[in-house]
Amino acid sequence: MKKIVIIYGLIAGIIVGATFFIGAPLFDQGIITFDNGMWVGYTSMIIALSLIFFGVKNYRDNKLQGIISFGTAFKMGLLITGVASVVYALSWEVAYRTVSKGYSEAMYTHELSKIKENSKNETELQEQTQRMEDFKVMYENPLIRFGITLMEIFPVGLLISLIVAGLLRKKEFLPPSQATH
Repeated sequence: MKKIVIIYGLIAGIIVGATFFIGAPLFDQGIITFDNGMWVGYTSMIIALSLIFFGVKNYRDNKLQGIISFGTAFKMGLLITGVASVVYALSWEVAYRTVSKGYSEAMYTHELSKIKENSKNETELQEQTQRMEDFKVMYENPLIRFGITLMEIFPVGLLISLIVAGLLRKKEFLPPSQATH
């Protein structure tokens, strides 16, 4: 199980982590924006974390003779998610210091303009502005930023792990192919 978890987790993490490096030039060109970037990011997470399905199915079919419990499948999904999440967060740390320099300031400016547009009164504007300033300072701490980045991807993997475990625990769901000789 360990080998499958590491392989599929690393591949998923590399796929989703690569989006930072592919997306940075697109962000600079205005193709990806703060408004649509969330959709791009979560779509790449779903695509990358679909490898949970293939990893669990591989283990079920090749190591467990086509039968896996919900608990074992869910555990594998979470472990693959964990590996992918760490690679994703490490990728963001590298991208943040290289291809995405200035991201924090750009995000702060973007969010501040939205706050100014949507604030109902001066008190609300000041409170929300202060929260943004506090967040900006907090986000500069690499440990906090790493934790925030982990929490972006982990819930997606958790959901996919639940779905995969529910499907693959049924031995009749995509049973292993029986090669005939």
